[in-house]
Amino acid sequence: MQYLRDPEAIYVQSFATIQAEADLSGMEPAVQEIAIRVIHACGMTDIANELRFSTGFVTAAKTALLAGCSIIVDAEMVKHGIISRQLPRGTDVICTLNDPRAREIGLARKTTRSAAAVELWEPYLEGSIVVIGNAPTALFALLEAIDAGATKPAAIIGFPVGFVGAVESKAELLRDSRWVPFATLPGRRGGSAMAAAVVNALTKGLTP
Repeated sequence: MQYLRDPEAIYVQSFATIQAEADLSGMEPAVQEIAIRVIHACGMTDIANELRFSTGFVTAAKTALLAGCSIIVDAEMVKHGIISRQLPRGTDVICTLNDPRAREIGLARKTTRSAAAVELWEPYLEGSIVVIGNAPTALFALLEAIDAGATKPAAIIGFPVGFVGAVESKAELLRDSRWVPFATLPGRRGGSAMAAAVVNALTKGLTP
């Protein structure tokens, strides 16, 4: 079988294809880099114009990373998609989904384990980057907590996926009343690979 085998050539051709097919015009260079990485993670060049970044998102996220912030994720798949070698030394990537307390809270509150796990984020939230790539209920729960007075993270990467709640949770994130920098993809599409790709774009070359 004939196919491209050289990893560097595959990498170069992949990104050349993205730049040829995706409309990245009008994007700042830093945002372009994130868009390219997200497209590379999902194979859908048409999302370029749908991605949304709040003003100052890239600066806020990179500043937090350089300050040694924690990265809080809603699912283990997001955690494993983040390239750990690119992270500043000592960066903690926290996932509370499998904490036994999350199940207990979920049963008591009659909510999803993903939403319940958000209650365990409070000690880590200040100055953190929250990355949601799976559960709309986690994003809803985070926004509800912020509205109720919880400590705000430095930035939110909101890419929950699905047919129930994904559209609505991201629409709620797009409201600017909370003053938390964010990146998101409105609509049903999203996922752990896209969410992790945003982090990987932010951390590429961030530290020597």
